[in-house]
Formats: sequence, C-alpha cells, structure tokens
Amino acid sequence: MATDIEEPTLTVDELAARAGVTVRTVRFYGTRGLLPPPVIGPRRVGHYGQEHLSRLALIEELQHQGMTLAAIERYLQQLPEGLSAHDLAIHRAVVASWAPDSAEEVSRAELERRAGRPLSAEDLDRLVAMSVVREAADPGTYRVDLGLLRLGVQLLDVPIAHKTILAARTVLLKHTRAAAHELSLLFRDEVSERESVEAVKDLSAHMQPLVVQALLTTFQRSLKEELREWLTEES
Repeated sequence: MATDIEEPTLTVDELAARAGVTVRTVRFYGTRGLLPPPVIGPRRVGHYGQEHLSRLALIEELQHQGMTLAAIERYLQQLPEGLSAHDLAIHRAVVASWAPDSAEEVSRAELERRAGRPLSAEDLDRLVAMSVVREAADPGTYRVDLGLLRLGVQLLDVPIAHKTILAARTVLLKHTRAAAHELSLLFRDEVSERESVEAVKDLSAHMQPLVVQALLTTFQRSLKEELREWLTEES
C-alpha cells in the first residue's frame, strides 16, 4: 500500500481534539498497539499525522459496530501493513456500510466538534447535498449521519468538482447495493429457516471482517487496473 507523504504535524492534544477523543484515550490505544507510535521531534515532542487520525476513526467505527477492544485488536492485526490514511478511510467507509443508520440531531457547535473543524455555509451546503447533514426542525440544529460525517468532511477538501463527487457516490451506492444483495442471498443459503435471528447475526459478525477486506482489496486492484489502462490509452 502507498504511504502518506505528509509529515506528522499534530500534537497529541490536537489529534485528540480532531478525533473527538481524550488524550488519555489516544495514549491508551498507543500502549495497546492500536495506534502506531508518534514521530518524536524537537524537545522530545511526539507528532501525529493523518494515518493516526484515520486509524482512530476506524477504531471508533468498529466500536459503533459493537466490537470489544480485544476484537478490535484482532481486527486491526489482520489489516495489511503500511496502510495509508486514504486506505484506512476507505476501509472505515466500507465498515460503516454494515452499521445501522446512526443519525442524530446536534447543534451547530456539536456538529463542528464532531467534524473536527469549523464548517462554513458552503461546507454545510455540500454536506447536505451529499446526504450527510440536513437541517432539523429546530432552528440551529442539524440531523447528521454519523456513519458518513468523517468521510463527508474529508471530501470537502478533495480538489474535484462537487458534481463529480455526487456522481461517484451514485455509482458506488448502485454497485455496492448490488453486491450486498448478492452476498445476502449467499448468507441466506447458509442459514435455514428454522434457525434464529441470532444465528444470522452470528454468521454476519464472523463474515464481516473478511467481506470488508475482500471488498477493499478487490476495489483497489480494479481501480489500479482501470487507471493503468486509461494512462496507456492516453500515452
């Protein structure tokens, strides 16, 4: 996997603030091996980068899925080495697709806190267009899809046209829904009608990490092939 070229510049306090966790949590994850160690700079100050931020977001998403800390440790150990912040963000987005809807009503201040940055009126308009945020009934409050918020905020800084992002979202939703439907049919065949709902959930819990990794790997390889063919045609 490609690694990020951006130098780590965040202090532990800045990392914790942007991730929406405490400094104590960041340090605890570090001692458990869930986060790579920081880069030690002048005056022995540790600096963190986008990879750490993306890994914290992935851990948070796995917790939303109901996974224990021990299960998260095993999950992260199964990931390929050298994943970039971009790779981790894609991985988290795929994981989030398994989660139930997680919309909440929050104030503007709370929305910005969870986004990890101030949001301009234009930013809000783009998040609304991406179906990440919509205005709630009470003035000054917003209904936000927490499973999509981090991804939506990252897309605010992507240097491509907004209509292209929306078109890409439509393509991804169309094809991932088709893949999910086919996979659900396969899973259904493994569980008889006499078995309980708990059996279905148990099968899904066991298959989820494997399916997520398979989707991520297959997508990345397919995208590389498409880009290679496109560049060959252009040359």
